[in-house]
Amino acid sequence: MTSVLNDPTLERHFKGHRDTITSVDFNCNMKQIATGSMDSCLMIWNMKPQMRSYRFAGHKDAVTSVQFSPSGHLVASASRDKTVRLWVPSVKGESSVFRAHTGTVRSVCFSADGQNLVTSSDDKTVKVWTVHRQKFLFSLHQHINWVRCAKFSPDGRLIVSASDDKTIKIWDKTSGECVHSFYEHGGHVNYADFHPSGTCIAAASTDNTVKVWDIRTNKLLQHYQVHSGVVNSLSFHPAGSFLLTASNDSTLKVLDLVEGRLLYTLHGHQGPATCVAFSRTGEYFASGGADEQVRLDSTTGQTKTMRLSDAMLYLSPLHSPLLSPLPSFPSLSLLPPSLLPFALSSPLLSSVQTVAILEQRLTLTEDKLKECIDNQHQISSQLQTRS
Repeated sequence: MTSVLNDPTLERHFKGHRDTITSVDFNCNMKQIATGSMDSCLMIWNMKPQMRSYRFAGHKDAVTSVQFSPSGHLVASASRDKTVRLWVPSVKGESSVFRAHTGTVRSVCFSADGQNLVTSSDDKTVKVWTVHRQKFLFSLHQHINWVRCAKFSPDGRLIVSASDDKTIKIWDKTSGECVHSFYEHGGHVNYADFHPSGTCIAAASTDNTVKVWDIRTNKLLQHYQVHSGVVNSLSFHPAGSFLLTASNDSTLKVLDLVEGRLLYTLHGHQGPATCVAFSRTGEYFASGGADEQVRLDSTTGQTKTMRLSDAMLYLSPLHSPLLSPLPSFPSLSLLPPSLLPFALSSPLLSSVQTVAILEQRLTLTEDKLKECIDNQHQISSQLQTRS
C-alpha cells in the first residue's frame, strides 16, 4: 500500500562540531545557519553546499546559545565561561566580548528591533543590555534557581524567562516588574518563547511535556504529552500555526496548534535532540543533537511516495493517547483570525486529509487484528473446555 504525502524532507547534514550541539539559528538572509556546541565553538554554516563553513573560537567553555541579529549582520553567543560575544558572521570572525553574569550564561536573545539583548544565567538573574557598546541596563530578580532561557516578545514590551525553579515568568521590560508567573510544570523549564502574535507563550520541560498559555488571560491553552523524554527546545513556525519540539527521546515533533494535535514525529538524531529552530520564512527547520550533527529539513512539501509501514516512521497516529489537549481549551481559539487561512494553505497541513485516511485505515486494521485475537482466544477456550 502506498500513499502520497507532503512531508518534511531532509535537505542535508552539517558535520564539524566535536561535541553536543546546544543551539541553532537561521540568518534572515536564508544563506547561513549558526550553531553553538559544548566544544566551545560557534560555527556558521552556508546553506549552499559549495560554500565553506566558518568555525569561530573565542569562548573558553561550552557555547550554550546562539542567535542572529534581526538584520543578520551579527551573531550573539552565550557561554559557560560567563561571557557573551557578538560576532560578524564572515570569514574573519571578528568579535567583541563582555562579561555578562557571575555564572554560566544559558541564553542570549536580540530584541526585534535589534537594539537590545536579553541574557539568562545560572546566577538566577535575567539581564538586559544595549547591543551598541553592550551597555548594561537592568537585571530581573525573582527566580530562585538557574534561569535557562529568556526571550523578548515580538513587540519588545515583554520578556519571558524559564527556570529550574519550575516556573515561567513574564516581565514588563519598561518597569522591570514580573507581571505573572506560571507554575504548571512539574520539572525544570528548559525553554520558553513567545508565539509570533505575542499573545501566547510555549514552554518545554524536564517533565516531558510542552505547554501553551494565553498571556492575556494567563490560562493554560494546551498541554502536550507527546515525548517520552525531557523536552529541550521548541520553535514556533513564523506564521504561528505549528510548534516544533526537540527531546532527549531523540525525536522532533511537529504540533498543529490550530487542531491541537501531534502532526509529525521525526527521527534522525542518534541520542538526544537538543535544539530546533524554524527559518524566518518557515520553509526550513534545523535541529542539533548530542550526535554532534546538525540536520536541515525542508517544509516546502516535496512530494514523495511512501509505503504505509514507512509512513509510520514519521507520522504518529492522530488518535494517540499521548496527546492530551485540555478539554476546556482544545485549541488556540484565541489566535488572530489572520492565522486561519495559513492553517488551510500551509504545506505542512496539505497532507492532513491523507493522514486522516491513513488513520482510518490503521484503525480498521487494528480493529480487525483485535477481532482475530479475540476469536483465537474464544476458540482456544472452547478447545480447553472440551478437553
